[in-house]
Amino acid sequence: MKKTFLTLALCAIAATAAEAKSYSVASPNGKLSITIDDAHGITYAVSLDGQQLIAPSPISMTIQNGKTLTIGTRLKAGKLQKHEGTIQATFYKKNLIQDNYSEQTFQLGDGFSLVVRAYDEGVAYRFIANQKQDFIVENEQVTFNFAKDWNTYIPYVNAKGTIEQQFYNSSENTYTHTALSKTDPQKLSFMPFIVEADGGVKMVITEADLENYPGMYVLNAGDHALKGVLATYPKDIKQGGHNELELLVKSHEAYIAKAKAKQKFPWRTISVSTDDKQLLTNDMVYRLASPSRLDDTSWIKPGKVAWDWWNNWGLYNVDFKAGINTQTYKYYIDFASQRGIEYVILDEGWAVNKKADLFQIIPEIDLPEIVRYATSKNVGIILWAGYYAFDRDMEHVCKHYSEMGVKGFKVDFINRDDQIAVDFLYRTAETAAKYKLMIDFHGIYKPTGLHRTWPNVINFEGVAGLEQNKWSSMEQYDQVPYDVLLPFARNFAGQMDYTQGAMLNGTKRTYRSSNSEPMSQGTRTRQLAQYAVFLSPLNMLCDSPTHYEQNPDCTDYIAKFPVVWDETIPLDSKIGQYVAVARRSGNRWYVGAINDWTPVDLTLDLSPLGVGGKQAKIVCDGPNAQKIASDHLHKTITIPSDGKLKVHLAPGGGYVLQTL
Repeated sequence: MKKTFLTLALCAIAATAAEAKSYSVASPNGKLSITIDDAHGITYAVSLDGQQLIAPSPISMTIQNGKTLTIGTRLKAGKLQKHEGTIQATFYKKNLIQDNYSEQTFQLGDGFSLVVRAYDEGVAYRFIANQKQDFIVENEQVTFNFAKDWNTYIPYVNAKGTIEQQFYNSSENTYTHTALSKTDPQKLSFMPFIVEADGGVKMVITEADLENYPGMYVLNAGDHALKGVLATYPKDIKQGGHNELELLVKSHEAYIAKAKAKQKFPWRTISVSTDDKQLLTNDMVYRLASPSRLDDTSWIKPGKVAWDWWNNWGLYNVDFKAGINTQTYKYYIDFASQRGIEYVILDEGWAVNKKADLFQIIPEIDLPEIVRYATSKNVGIILWAGYYAFDRDMEHVCKHYSEMGVKGFKVDFINRDDQIAVDFLYRTAETAAKYKLMIDFHGIYKPTGLHRTWPNVINFEGVAGLEQNKWSSMEQYDQVPYDVLLPFARNFAGQMDYTQGAMLNGTKRTYRSSNSEPMSQGTRTRQLAQYAVFLSPLNMLCDSPTHYEQNPDCTDYIAKFPVVWDETIPLDSKIGQYVAVARRSGNRWYVGAINDWTPVDLTLDLSPLGVGGKQAKIVCDGPNAQKIASDHLHKTITIPSDGKLKVHLAPGGGYVLQTL
């Protein structure tokens, strides 16, 4: 039978007698607008205060085995809606989010609609299917025709080969700063990415509420345009990859998704700022995510984690051989208990290698005893698991280890975001929640709001974090400038498991990679400041307990740091140069600042915090930090009465403050 295709607002066709129309949806403050036009297919355009940011850009969705939706019928616009409200956030950078927007829904015919929203911080659109039956999505057209050939900070995928092969990646790479027209036309880029428009305006492009659908990448579309690219649906999947723990796609279908009746498709989001620091408190992704599906979140306990893998189980000055064994983990548990650290993780190695079976435990590990011992010390245990090992018997794994007393899983090596991989995240979240388990996803794509929908998904990787320092030279991986992009880009999308906390620290001259004695790039204070700068509700202490015991002042400072916040206020920040942010937990404020390799003197305006004249504990770069990166000072200061605090950051430096 010959196939027919339903194209939703999608392709230009001959004009009809009906007159083309244009609709503009403006943000509540009237500054930002998104315009929908149906003259030549459906296009959208974005403007700020009359400055065009995105020129008319076609959008579409093609449905298999359907009819062709003719544009001649034109859009049917519903009433423009105004919404004012708040969202009570869970495990986030603030506890209350303002949710004010303008919204218009357009009927596309044959049971499909297009929803457009404008907030003061950004705009978004999504397709919705109102049909009563399931269907196949052949493809979706997403286009960003930027108004000029502006520069972008864009992260290429960390994979080689054809476009199809590049879909196998873990969203871990540094950002390339280049003109839009000069982005590599043969290389996929993941999101979020930043575009620098005129007058200091910045755009951050990403997606939200990705469910039952593949994630989106972008690719050079010629001139200064980028187009969305989505992975096709897996046809043949085989076990393989790292230690036989992955599911590798060997062939693909000719379509991207098997959609459900009445499915809502992902929001395509363009966030806009006139000052870089505004991006630090932008809530577009969280707002647009589906609300929580958990009635009770009281059992979910964010916290800090004593972590084994980064420091290579690096205990010394002990009377036993450190490694993946019960005695080592009891030492980590004792360390965590003494410092008030909530969790210890058992990373890769506790289960028999290359078996992909979480019920085959190595003989050196007495897991029930480790869990029992940790519970007696008021410390929770989190277990690492490979993707296939977890997926092959998910219900049994969650039930068994929950009953043992385990508090969560770190699930790793997914390395895909096709529809099947996205579905795995949702199934994992739901099954884990059934057994009151938290989830930390690694080897994974950027967050798109799953942490709002399933708050037990407490963290995500999708970041080239501190682990890179175990194997990368400075030439291969310059982390310091990357760090001052992350809060505006990757962390913009949601929390990230960057895994800071190194007690061995290197300057540009002294840094070296090492598996067994890894160090950070930049100063000691920078590592502490990242607990304030980066959002991470499940936050690692990456280094060896031995090193922390040798640095008790720094360890106590980290151990007492909150991981979720009641309020966040951005301070003076410039993308790629330096970032400073203030966060409140209860009645105490925490301030963190980090910079690139250029030393800088900042005057941080803390007057909005109301802390002028109050005392605070600070850690700052020492006078010799430019030569010896571990040089730092602990001080108690009085914040100036006008709130104007002068701070100096060494090359690759940091500054951190907490009020008393």
